[in-house]
Amino acid sequence: KAGIPLGVKKLLDPSQLKPDSMETERILTVLDETIVKLEITRLILGITGSLERYARMLGPEITSRLLEHQKLSMKMQHLLASPGDKKSMRAVEQHLKCSLRDILRVFLANPLLYHGLKYEVRVRESPADVFIKAFMEFRDFTLKRLLTSPEEEKEKIKFMEDISLQAEKNMETISALQEELAAVVQTRDEEVNIKDKTIKNLQTSMEDLAKGCRAEIQQIVKEGEKQQKEDEKASQERCARLKQDVEHLGIQFNALVLEHRASELVLRKEKCKMEREILEWVQKYDRDMTEKQATYEEVQAAYSEEKQQLSVLMEKHALLLQEYSQIEEERRRLQEKEEEAAREEARRNNAATCIQAIWKGYLVRSIYKAILKKSKGRGKGK
Repeated sequence: KAGIPLGVKKLLDPSQLKPDSMETERILTVLDETIVKLEITRLILGITGSLERYARMLGPEITSRLLEHQKLSMKMQHLLASPGDKKSMRAVEQHLKCSLRDILRVFLANPLLYHGLKYEVRVRESPADVFIKAFMEFRDFTLKRLLTSPEEEKEKIKFMEDISLQAEKNMETISALQEELAAVVQTRDEEVNIKDKTIKNLQTSMEDLAKGCRAEIQQIVKEGEKQQKEDEKASQERCARLKQDVEHLGIQFNALVLEHRASELVLRKEKCKMEREILEWVQKYDRDMTEKQATYEEVQAAYSEEKQQLSVLMEKHALLLQEYSQIEEERRRLQEKEEEAAREEARRNNAATCIQAIWKGYLVRSIYKAILKKSKGRGKGK
């Protein structure tokens, strides 16, 4: 980076390019405004698709303009789908252009609304996005061309030539390094062959070791068979003990079955009693539900009547809510005026307090000076 000329740095880094003349700034301003208009035009389709959602944010004026623009767009689409009178098509096209210019003028006059809608409206990707991106690149390219002087262009060409010479030198260096790499690879292959021979010798040693291990494995198998016979004998003895335990548990099981049959008879009697009680409760439930159904029908009729009254009250509530918002706005304005008056009064009180404090200090100093003069006069007389 230290060897790169300043003009070339500016060309390579667009962030360092800054307008240096009024004409350049005007050209960039026109291009930036065009980009903003393109983005607003892209948002208009998403806004008109959900106009009721954004009506409160847009306000009545912009909403009416967008509705008119939507109607003209639909009319234009209808004319394009069924071509007829070219004169009427040109007239509708002219009205559509005028409507779009008016909408863009309103949005440009209110940049906060545009930025809010930019993050609120979700628009699908379309060819318009590609066009806007290409126009932004055209703007950056135009800025580079406007801010690049002939001297900087010459520096750029010279810098590219120097880079080409450096690339040729680098290619020569790479060729030399490749030759060194080939020599190193050959040396490595020789070392690999030596290691392969060593591995073969080790494999032969391992085969000899495996033959010695087979004899040890046969000895281990014989010992395992002997241990298996001893385990089978112990297992048979254990099975005999478990058979005796099973017989003893069978006797206990029969005793428990007799006991549980007696308790089952008692539970069956209780079950019959519960079934009779459940039947009585079901009959009682049917009677109660019949009474409640009649009550429900009466309540439903009253609810329908109250719902009609509620709709009437809601219409009145909407009117009252509108009046309430106007009253709240007036109250807010009055409160702001009162707060401003209170702040003014507080400033005046603070100013009066400061003036009084200064005046009291001045009086105290005056009295103190007079007392000092008197005391000095008396001292001289003595």
